[in-house]
Amino acid sequence: MNAHAPVPVSLDDLKGQVGQEIGVSPWTTIDQERIDRFAEVTADRQFIHVDPERAAAETPFGGTIAHGFLTLSLLSAMAQEALPVLANRTMGINYGLERVRFLAPVPAGARVRGRFTLADVSMRSSVQAMLRYQVTVEIEGADKPALAAEWITLAVLG
Repeated sequence: MNAHAPVPVSLDDLKGQVGQEIGVSPWTTIDQERIDRFAEVTADRQFIHVDPERAAAETPFGGTIAHGFLTLSLLSAMAQEALPVLANRTMGINYGLERVRFLAPVPAGARVRGRFTLADVSMRSSVQAMLRYQVTVEIEGADKPALAAEWITLAVLG
């Protein structure tokens, strides 16, 4: 994270950035411990995620891989580190996702980061702005991203 607080941007300034990449998060390591904790929380203990020996022997991945939903769940943290702070925003709310695609497996120990392009900004009410992002999660050194999606959030303005 930055040592200093970012300068908030106005909604009008943000609207002027539609169609542009507006943030790239730092790299985050997806280690086996994180994968195991996610497996426990979600009760998704499929061997491709939690059994390194079996995953190495029985899959084309060479070892365990992160859950696709684990990678997707990191979007909030990535956005917090990468996206501009909207002036007068009192809270952000997940509204949904469109066209989520898991394009490549994330091997245990890999590093990932999010790339955010602002696709649209519209007002839902006088105090709610809907923000649409095209987001990809890249895997360090890989040809294909882990995932691509359109992410929709609401910014509540105060």
